[in-house]
Amino acid sequence: MHFKSLITSSLISFSVVTAASLADVDFQARVKQGYRLIKTSPTDTGAWVTDEEKISNYTGKCVHFVDITDIKDPAVLSVFNGEKDNSRVAAVAAVTYPAVSHQSEANALIAQLTTSGPQTWLKALTDFYNRYYKSTYGTQSSTYLFNTVKSISAANTRISVSQFSHSYAQPSIIARIPGTSPNLIIVSAHFDSTGGSSTARGPGAVDNASGCIVLMETLRVLANARYAPRNTMEFHFYSGEEAGLLGSGDIFRNYKATGKNVLAVVNTDMAGYSPSGKISSYNDYSDTGLLAYVRRIITAYLGSYTTDTCGYGCSDHASAYSNGYPAAYVCDEPDRTSTPYIHSPNDAYSTVSFATVLRHAEFTMAFLVEANYV
Repeated sequence: MHFKSLITSSLISFSVVTAASLADVDFQARVKQGYRLIKTSPTDTGAWVTDEEKISNYTGKCVHFVDITDIKDPAVLSVFNGEKDNSRVAAVAAVTYPAVSHQSEANALIAQLTTSGPQTWLKALTDFYNRYYKSTYGTQSSTYLFNTVKSISAANTRISVSQFSHSYAQPSIIARIPGTSPNLIIVSAHFDSTGGSSTARGPGAVDNASGCIVLMETLRVLANARYAPRNTMEFHFYSGEEAGLLGSGDIFRNYKATGKNVLAVVNTDMAGYSPSGKISSYNDYSDTGLLAYVRRIITAYLGSYTTDTCGYGCSDHASAYSNGYPAAYVCDEPDRTSTPYIHSPNDAYSTVSFATVLRHAEFTMAFLVEANYV
């Protein structure tokens, strides 16, 4: 959900019901009627909208939002309200990131990355009419991804691949490489897509099949190498991102409730279109320590990088961040030079640069190896 340009909700004319005007209306009744409560900024009190309105009037018109219907944790809501959560700040500050010093180990694995698998996987993902989270195609794409990630992982029997179920029929996928420590290092990407409405053709090549195939290729090499990490590694493939960070929100809400210790989450959303030829490291919903660490790794392995901010709830790292976990976000370009085809039928296979995909896979591999020693 990284947008080419941001249009403020005040510039769009359509009928929504604000949370303020519904103060006397039963919350659950609204949910049962098929409405969802969303926020478009820290100061927005919220609006009740249908699923179709979320996609057509917000995502399709490049308005950032977070679906807060299922968020009951006051600390998480405070983050999305722009308030400071002191307990979160203290917890994140307790994680320290070392110098970059494992190039020999990482480079041996990086040398095994190719674009052969990514080309096949991208073709399969973009061949779905769309991957909208409530469509039959969305469910089918989740099943395809689950089976393919299991196949990629099969070389190492210690790797587990599971589906994380939601209230809608598009499970997220989690691949886990167990370490000697239960501490988690997570890399992530969303796999749902939209073409601007729930029924539009939405191949979602750059946004975000490209991020998925980056993770898949990195996982393939680690599985074949039977890599045995110290920290436990997880590869997250989220559903429902375009509908307000639904999949990642459910997962990190669960991780917080069950007390999982996450040392780092690096989210990749768009990794296939890069006129600059550089990875872009974004500033917002990112933690200072992890952000600096990510940039040290980019510099050490790939050279210079670009930077930008992506806006309110722009991608799944915001879910990790709001639940108190160290988070960072990388993509292929600053906003002003990113793909012009986002959220349209034109976000097609033919627009993807596999040199860019490979660059992101190299970074992801370098990050995972280096973070193994956090």
